Amino acid sequence: MATKLSTVLERNPHLSIYMQKYAQKTKQTPKFMDTLVKDIGKESFVDIVYPVGDPIFIHIHGSKDEGQHYDVVQPEMKKEVEQLYDQVVERIFVQSGKEKVHITDEEFNEVLDRLLGDIIKVSEGGAPSPQIQLFKPSSKVYMNEEEMKVVEYYVKRNILQNGVLEPVLRDPYIEDIHCVGAREINLYHKILGMVETNIRFPDVRELDRYTKSMSDRMGRPASISRPIIDGALPDGSRINIVYADDVSVAGPTFTIRKFATEPLSSAQLAGWNTISSQEAAYLWLCLENGMSVFVCGETASGKTTLLNAIFPFIRYDQKIFSAEDTLEVQPPHDVWQQLSTREFGPEDSKVDTFALLRSGLRSRPNYIIVGEIRGKEGNVAFQAMQTGIPVMATFHAASIKRMIQRFTGAPINVPVTSMDNLNVAVFLAGVYRGGKLIRRVLSIEEILGYSEAMGGVMTRAVFVWNPVNDQHIFRGMNNSYILEERIAVKRGYRDKRDVYKDLALRARILDRMIEMNMTSYKTVNDIFKAFQKEGVDGLPFTV
Repeated sequence: MATKLSTVLERNPHLSIYMQKYAQKTKQTPKFMDTLVKDIGKESFVDIVYPVGDPIFIHIHGSKDEGQHYDVVQPEMKKEVEQLYDQVVERIFVQSGKEKVHITDEEFNEVLDRLLGDIIKVSEGGAPSPQIQLFKPSSKVYMNEEEMKVVEYYVKRNILQNGVLEPVLRDPYIEDIHCVGAREINLYHKILGMVETNIRFPDVRELDRYTKSMSDRMGRPASISRPIIDGALPDGSRINIVYADDVSVAGPTFTIRKFATEPLSSAQLAGWNTISSQEAAYLWLCLENGMSVFVCGETASGKTTLLNAIFPFIRYDQKIFSAEDTLEVQPPHDVWQQLSTREFGPEDSKVDTFALLRSGLRSRPNYIIVGEIRGKEGNVAFQAMQTGIPVMATFHAASIKRMIQRFTGAPINVPVTSMDNLNVAVFLAGVYRGGKLIRRVLSIEEILGYSEAMGGVMTRAVFVWNPVNDQHIFRGMNNSYILEERIAVKRGYRDKRDVYKDLALRARILDRMIEMNMTSYKTVNDIFKAFQKEGVDGLPFTV
């Protein structure tokens, strides 16, 4: 590790300077780690530096009692270098008008490299005075090699990448980013929880400019007349912006929920006990056999994460149709028709989720996925189920009772007698155990049907979570309506209870994946696909 650190410090002298200053101030030397382990979240005091891609590093330090701080370490922009940076940026904007239009980030990066090469002159003697350079706008901008590296970093960070938020958007351990006015940004760290950063906007004007720029990049421009914007950043992260200062008293605010490049797998979630392997096996049987499944819970309970994790349970050769306003679902299937709403422009050109779902009914998919049901599109989803097309979706509801109330009330207005078109509802929550937020599947509920005698929809909890011992209890053994009356019948079993053997087999497969650390999304998806094609003979292990 010492050799590794010395190489990193040699490549990034700004990190070496930072660590020296920190050691002089605190008499402590941070521990350098390539990757973080979950156990550090249990420690009362942390002092760790880790990389998120040269030249950016993260320094987390402090105690649980006094608060832990998240400091971004990046090349320092000194006053004289800032003047050089301003000149370079000004000339880039002037000269970029002569460049051909770029389409990809790679093309944009090539354009920036070429412009920087044309504009900057590296001189060991340093630069002429800024005043002289200002009077020669067509001349080169002189700087030494160290200054050039700093200027190049900030030019690309602020023009090509995500500006001041680039370090935290790179950090794979960040879950949520919270900015409330021109003050320090707060983050939710996956291991350490809520931390305060050393990142802030210098003033409300700069924050206003940044939030406006983000909304423009998403194609959903914020304005005084349209102050609240929901959308997705280029990397897929979900963002909510409140722009107008008469709506957000402290100035523009935004919340970003980070997007994982590769979804979490069902095996990973089972390994963390978010869901049990038996619960995952149950959902595997449901989706393999065309059941409609909704994933429900409160905000930030892990609904979309679970939805993405269970997509591979659908047979690999099925056609998937998805309709979303914010693109989040990631089914791994080859035939996937992905549609997105269009919320801006003339009224007659707007396309909402309701219109997308109506279109989906004509395209004959094997599964329809709705990123999140909020309104009248929920009625169309139930119509799709009535025609025999299974539907998956996320929905805000904390319990089966509240889910039914929301679906049968305005504005969704699904007839209560039609609720049994939905087969299964999964309920998640974020709960605190030992002062740490964890996510758990609280229950899996089967919808049995409408009973006029009972005056409502009959449901059955086949799985429940016991918070005392953090265990998921299977109440549906030899008592599951969906397994016995829907799936076993569909599979043609003479003895309906043979379906529980299928359940046990799939649970063992998931357990073996966890035991053998074969839990990455791609690996798990490949194993499911092999099992769907060849059965147990296709598995890379014995069960």
